[in-house]
Amino acid sequence: MLLSELFSRCLSIPYVSVGSSADLALDRTNDTLTIYFQHSRGEQDWQKNLNFPARAYPRSEGIAWYVHRGFLSLWQEIEPYVAALLRQERTRTIAVCGYSHGAALAALCHEYIWYHAPQQRDRLRGYGFGSPRLLWGPRPAQLLQRWEHFTVIRNLDDVVTHLPPRLLGYSHVGKLLEIGQRGSYSAAEAHTAQNILAALKQYENASPPTSAETR
Repeated sequence: MLLSELFSRCLSIPYVSVGSSADLALDRTNDTLTIYFQHSRGEQDWQKNLNFPARAYPRSEGIAWYVHRGFLSLWQEIEPYVAALLRQERTRTIAVCGYSHGAALAALCHEYIWYHAPQQRDRLRGYGFGSPRLLWGPRPAQLLQRWEHFTVIRNLDDVVTHLPPRLLGYSHVGKLLEIGQRGSYSAAEAHTAQNILAALKQYENASPPTSAETR
């Protein structure tokens, strides 16, 4: 599946609400389970997006690390559902995918699966389209390896992918794939779904396509 196809699926798949302000969808194809997280849709979502003082991740084992507080509070509502999925899906490959604030949730989901299902690590893949920055503070190698197979896709001028600012200590996790051409859109326009999709298709047409390894 091409990245443009995965993103189109992320935009069109029917979502269900979980908790107060999170929407996810499941797609089981052959031996792969793909977990999708929807983009910001309303005022409550944006309140979470802008709630970015850092907060410690609550697990006490291993490395102490910090993330965007608003995204963490959303993830904690979703976590029980993902935990139940992991108990059921013991043989499937798992992929996670999200757009905008859904991309940050996908990154937290990716880490959760990596940590709690070590048998899945080699087959786990994650994709965050137009993702905001998530991680705050130090970036030890043993922490970053949890997102070794997670890719952030940035349409170059996309303002959301530059927030929260690096000056506040925030950074992306995983690999950063930059698409599009600088100056083609305003910072806000570069974040829209239609412009990300157009940039993905241009990228795939101009170079050997990067496939989303979801099966």
